[in-house]
Amino acid sequence: MKSKEYFDRISNEWDEIRQSFFSDSIREKTCEAAQVKEGLTAVDVGAGTGFVTQELLNRKLRVVAIDQSQEMLDVLKQKYSSVGEIVCLQADAYSLPLESDSVDYVMANMFLHHVENPGQAISEMTRILKPGGKLVIADLDRHDYEFLRKEQFDVWLGFERSDIRKWFTEANLSNIKIEDLNEQCCCDSCESCSSAAINIFIASAEKSSI
Repeated sequence: MKSKEYFDRISNEWDEIRQSFFSDSIREKTCEAAQVKEGLTAVDVGAGTGFVTQELLNRKLRVVAIDQSQEMLDVLKQKYSSVGEIVCLQADAYSLPLESDSVDYVMANMFLHHVENPGQAISEMTRILKPGGKLVIADLDRHDYEFLRKEQFDVWLGFERSDIRKWFTEANLSNIKIEDLNEQCCCDSCESCSSAAINIFIASAEKSSI
């Protein structure tokens, strides 16, 4: 099973599953890192069932929610289509169906470790940002919990922060900040006695004007 098939299958249960992994404060900190402003446009990449989208709508932004799983987007639409200005698009990380230099913010929460080529995904997210627009990624520090590859179909066991900085720099992003969220992602194995507790980082940067 691949990541898309996994999320297709658990789409109706994902909100309940996710609550045990990390707290709601992550989406608040993501918006704060981007310094989001009411009325502007934000893209939630790997939106799932709308964890970050909910906070963006609460802050009165226009939202484009993108996910490879239509089943996850269907759940998101049921929850939020009447709440605010939102568009849902099915796409993968490497071909976001938006014009270059067209949006103010791009967010990706717990998405990057499901992507085979993170550098390419970061470059594509940067492409759609307006000059001066902000990219914010929240994800996992490097870890050794191998059961997450099998049970949740993680492609990467987290990241070295130096690699995140390198990919941001290669994507022509500036004012790069990578900080500890002082929070852990916690998960128990379904098939063994293993339990994971992984530090979460938040990385933010701005698209250069040149």
